[in-house]
Amino acid sequence: MLRKFVVFIFILGCFVLQCSVFSSLAFAGIIPNLMVILTSSFGFMRGEREGLVIGFFCGLLNDVFFGSFLGFYALLLMYIGFLNGKFSRIFYPEDIKLPLALIIASDLSYGMLCYILMFLLRGRLQFTYYFVHVILPEALYTIVVTLFLYPLVLKVNEKLEAREKRRAQKFV
Repeated sequence: MLRKFVVFIFILGCFVLQCSVFSSLAFAGIIPNLMVILTSSFGFMRGEREGLVIGFFCGLLNDVFFGSFLGFYALLLMYIGFLNGKFSRIFYPEDIKLPLALIIASDLSYGMLCYILMFLLRGRLQFTYYFVHVILPEALYTIVVTLFLYPLVLKVNEKLEAREKRRAQKFV
C-alpha cells in the first residue's frame, strides 16, 4: 500500500514539475519529459507489469490535460514501460549506463512515434526539422534532468524494497 502511495506521489509530482517548473525553464520551447523518465525508471527497476501500469497512469495524465484524444499518450507510455521492464533482469542499481541508455532510447522512440502518428500520417513531411528542433533537444534535456531525478527514484525504490523485504520476513 505504501508503494502505491509513493508511486502516486511521484507521478503527480513529476507531472506538476513538468507542467509548471520546467515549463518556465524551457529552452526554445523544449521541456524534459519527466513522465518518460519515471516510466522507464520504474519499468527497468520493477519489471514489465509495474512499468506498464505506471506508464498507463503517466500517459493518462498527459491525455487528460494535453491530449487531443484519450489514450494516445497512455498507450505510448505503456509500451515504453513494458519494454523497459524487459531489461529488469540485467538491471544493476550501481550502474547508471543502462538506465541512461534506456531513457535516451525511450525518449527518442517516444518523439519518433509522436511524430509518425501525429504529423507524418497527416502529410507533414518535415522529419529532419522535427528531429533536429524537437526530438533531439528534448532527449538531451531529458538526459540532463535524468542525472538528477533518477538517483532520487532509485533511492526511494531501494528503501521501499528494503521495507517490503523486512515485512515479508516477519511472516516467514
